Amino acid sequence: MISKIHDLLKRTNMTGSKLNILIIICALLSTCSCKEKAADAGGKTTFCLTDTLAKKVVIDSVRLMAVNNAITLSGKIEANEDKWVKVFPVVGGVVQEMKVQLGDYVKKGQTLAVIRSSEIADYQSQLTSAQSTVRIAEKNVASAREMFKSNLATEKELVTAETDLEKAKADLKRMEQTNAIYGSRDNATQTITAPVSGYVVEKNVTDQMHYRADATQPFFIIANLDEVWVMADVFETDIAKIKVGYDAEINVIAYKDKTFTGKVDRIFSILDPQSRVMKVRIKISNKENLLKPEMFAQINILYNDRKNHLPAIPSEAIIFNKNRNFVMVYKDKCNIETREIEVYETMGNTTYIKSGLVEGEKIVAKYQLLIFDAMNN
Repeated sequence: MISKIHDLLKRTNMTGSKLNILIIICALLSTCSCKEKAADAGGKTTFCLTDTLAKKVVIDSVRLMAVNNAITLSGKIEANEDKWVKVFPVVGGVVQEMKVQLGDYVKKGQTLAVIRSSEIADYQSQLTSAQSTVRIAEKNVASAREMFKSNLATEKELVTAETDLEKAKADLKRMEQTNAIYGSRDNATQTITAPVSGYVVEKNVTDQMHYRADATQPFFIIANLDEVWVMADVFETDIAKIKVGYDAEINVIAYKDKTFTGKVDRIFSILDPQSRVMKVRIKISNKENLLKPEMFAQINILYNDRKNHLPAIPSEAIIFNKNRNFVMVYKDKCNIETREIEVYETMGNTTYIKSGLVEGEKIVAKYQLLIFDAMNN
């Protein structure tokens, strides 16, 4: 085309500078014409990933997967009863001093309360009496030995004195152990200490409270909260869908952006006659002690719908634009397609596709928005 225009311009006596300008214009027109033809043939001009972007993008494959469904339940956090200890008073009396409050963290051996008791006073009196008896028996033995050496006492009398000393020592040891068990201290007081380390999750005692030793309620319940339970309410319609070992996701109001995970540990076979719900127990690791007993929880129990298999992709690969969902289908670095899809369901990091993708296709799972903007804007 350009040579023909060159001959034509010569024949029309066009000057050299004007000739060069016309040649450039014609070349540009020819290039544009070629692109338009390519666009007409292929729909769009070719887009290729740059080397820098090609190193950043993540390519993933479309997989055919059993659809994960979820049952949404409500419930609350509870302390793990297998890891708590009830602390009862062993004698009756009056609470003289309270050392801890509900919710406090205590270490093993730490003082929880100091109580004053007539029973403790009696045990302390018996201990003092036993100590005196031992001292008297020791003097009797020493005297009997001297008299035996001087032939003023018989061997039987010496043996009797030594036997009495052994009995006195045995009684003293028994009373020392009894006072130790009861936490006996001076002035007829008893110190109640923590048998284990953990949180005080229940407290049924106050300062100056009179109490009986045969009370049914413990003074304290101390629980280790490194692992807690979630007790979820399941309606009859969902009972058959839940099995022991299923994964569960738990959310609480206190930590809206955090999801806790656990597994169904036990399914109780009894329904509440009033609410018509069955209890399901879920165990959760709580090493950071974020979850507290009595917190309300929303629970999603995940299960596979083995009869329903659909193409699945990472949820982050989907582009939402103008109320429609798209993915970037990757064939090679110069062959990337923008494709609209229909979403069936999203479960966490996985999205199941109802239409638009088939198993084995490759999609851009990261930095896909950059490619989408470059190709569609």
